[in-house]
Formats: sequence, C-alpha cells, structure tokens
Amino acid sequence: MTNDIPLAFDLPALRAKKLTVSFDGGNQSSDGGLLLLRGSERKLGIAKRLAATLRDRRDPARIDHPLCELIKTRVFAIACGHEDANDLDRLRYDPLLKLAVGRCPETSDPLCSQSTMSRLENMATKTEAARMTAALVDQFCVSVTPSAEEIFDIDDTVDKVHGGQQLSFWNAHYDCRCFLPMHVYHVASGTPVVAILRAGKTPKGTEIRTVIKHLTKRIRSHWPATTINFRGDSHYGRVEVMEWAEDNGIGYIFGFAGNSVLDGLVAETADHLRFRHALGTDDKLRCYESFLYQAKSWSKPRRIVARLEVSLQPDEDDGMRYALDTRYVVTSMDGDAQHLYEEVYCKRGQAENLIKLHKAQLASDRTSCRSATANQVRLVLHTAAFWLMHTVRAAIPDTSALAKAEFATIRLRLIKIAARVIEHATRIRVILPTSCPEWAIFSSVADGLMPSGP
Repeated sequence: MTNDIPLAFDLPALRAKKLTVSFDGGNQSSDGGLLLLRGSERKLGIAKRLAATLRDRRDPARIDHPLCELIKTRVFAIACGHEDANDLDRLRYDPLLKLAVGRCPETSDPLCSQSTMSRLENMATKTEAARMTAALVDQFCVSVTPSAEEIFDIDDTVDKVHGGQQLSFWNAHYDCRCFLPMHVYHVASGTPVVAILRAGKTPKGTEIRTVIKHLTKRIRSHWPATTINFRGDSHYGRVEVMEWAEDNGIGYIFGFAGNSVLDGLVAETADHLRFRHALGTDDKLRCYESFLYQAKSWSKPRRIVARLEVSLQPDEDDGMRYALDTRYVVTSMDGDAQHLYEEVYCKRGQAENLIKLHKAQLASDRTSCRSATANQVRLVLHTAAFWLMHTVRAAIPDTSALAKAEFATIRLRLIKIAARVIEHATRIRVILPTSCPEWAIFSSVADGLMPSGP
C-alpha cells in the first residue's frame, strides 16, 4: 500500500465550529466483527475441512495463498456482505481480514486478488465438488448433537441466471431462466445440511431418491442410532422416494396433491363440517381425518392425513358463500392427524426462512460462473458462511434480542463495526469505538467463541 495521505478538507461549520475531515486515522477496517467470525471458524474448522477435499495442482514453490487461506478469505468476505470475488481486489489490504485468515495485519503480504479467487472456484473437478458438498454433511454431523429422532426439511428455491450457464433452464412458472438448487436443513437446530445446484426444473422422483439416499448414508455413518425423517412439499412426495424410505427405515411426511378420489373419501366429513359451521358462530372451522389410500402407481396403501377447513368467503354477487379448503399430506409417521399436520408438517415453513437467510442475506444466488461445477463450489462456500453466521448468533446470550435476529441484523450490529488495528513487535491491538452500542454483547460472544490463548 502507498503511504501517501490525502489532504484534509473542510465541510460546512457546525455551531460556529470549523469541521475538518482527514484520512490520517491509521490502519482501520470497517468489519470489526471479523474477530467474531474468526472465532466462529476456529471453533468449527470448516475451512480446513473443505480444503482437504481439493487437490492443489499448483507448483508448491510458487504458492503464495494456501487453499485453506483462500477458502477463509472468500467465506469471511461473504459473511461480511462482500459477495463478489471482485471485492477482494480492495479487501486484500483490509487489516482485520488479513488477521482473520492468519496473516499479520501490517507486515504480511496482501491477500489474494479476484483472479486468484476465480481460479479457486473453477479449479475443482466434479468429483472434488462432490467431496466438498459431502464435507458440508460431515460438518453438520460433527457440529450437532443428535437426539433419538430427527427431521430434515428438503426444498428448492429459484435462482435466476443471466447468460449461458450450464444447467440453466427456462421455467414457465417463474418466467425466467434459472437454477432450482436443492436445500436441506436440520429442523431442530436450523443449521444447513447441504445445498445442491440443479437444473431449473421440477425434480424427478429418481433424482430426489438419489439425493436422500446419499444424504442418509452419510448421516448414518455419523449417527447410526438416530431415526431419520424427511419433510417436504408435494413434489417431493414421489413414489420412488416413499418406497426407498420404507425399505430403509426412513420416515417421511410430504404434501400430497388432491384428486377426485381423495375428495370423495372426505366428502361426508366435509358435509358434517359445513353443517356445524352453519349452526355455529365461528368464522371458520377445521377438522382432520386420517385414512389409508393407494394410488394407481403405488404398490401398497399409505397413510393420508386430510385437513378440511370451512369458512365464509365473498362471492361475485357481493354476497357470502361457504368455501371448503382441503389439504392432504402423505406420511409414514405415527401420531394424531391434527398433530401431524399442524405441529409437524406446517412447521415446514421455517425452511423457507432459512433459505431466505441463505439466498437473500448471504447472496448464495450469485451463481454467475459458466461451469455448473464452479457454481456448486460457490454454493458450498456460501453455506460455509451460513455456518459462521449461525455460530456467531448461537453464541449471543438468550437475553439479547439479537439471539433470534436475522443475519443481516447481526451483520449490521456486530460485524460492521469500525476498528483500528495497530501491529507491534510482540502484540496486535484492535481498537473498537468507545461508543459501540453492542460492546457488551460483542465481548460476550468473542469470549464464548474464542477464549484468550494461542
């Protein structure tokens, strides 16, 4: 970096006091929360785990930036809101980013540039990208303590593309060319299990079966005594998936599209519900029914849970009419029909919030590489950033409102803090603002993630 300091300049006076601005405040960073992210990564060890899946084909004598350091640099930048590799051309001199990845903030060489990071994203083979993806499952399994029975949400989300990327498809429902990456989350902890790039079309039953099969095998290698259940909407409730799950001791609860046969099976219940609603004063009434049903493509009957709701709705003649809304789920799980629908299936909506954190607040939809393999590597790196932010949030005391805050709020309150960095011969000092409003929480999280030591 140059040692030239721009000249000070004046701004309009305030209360007859001259206002002068200068750039001589010393070596500073706008991301003081990198100290917390550094502690989060040291606790998880996720960068080292991901780096171990890649084969470094570079000449060892010419390597300036080891793979683990490159992954840390990219993941830290994403967590701080710098989602593009282009940002590294200016962030490579940031003293706290250098400190977070293991370099001295002033005396060490700068971090990698955008071109080096782009080569990292494109260096992985398909096999190595698959290993990186599997490493995310391993990270989840070693980071979460399992109970006797666990539920996993599986869903996809639209990722619009602008160009000729591999696997991009035109999707009429979303009216765009897109990917539909598949996300899997652990329900109890809210942590990501895996994110898989896939074409912009509805997944087939065989594709879903393959994902669940490999995911289950990986999880069971860590959690052999845990009962695994999968939860998803109607296009995950395919016969291939249910048959494989039943043959391998896996539970499931999926949405199920209604049809005339199912409607006929609940017609009597619906009539009774309409009658009760007409006699009562409630705005709406619900009831639940459970029964066995066998579709033509099924080899055996399966349990269907139906939720029926009657309410008064306005009609075209400015009057009111009785409206019946019926929803179905198919499940292998035991329990009361109402409990299965309301307390198990309906809570699937939390997965949508987790996907929003992943996509909207960590920018995992920046899959702009042409190669599908490179875009999968990007998804892995953004999922690693999710782990860092989740670990920071988990370390916040429960008494604080930030303990349940979104990542964007945590970034604004705990990450985007100005910090001055001074490097001495035997000590590095990081000086945060005296007026920092979250100093108590920052100190608590930092001490919880990374107690003082080597």
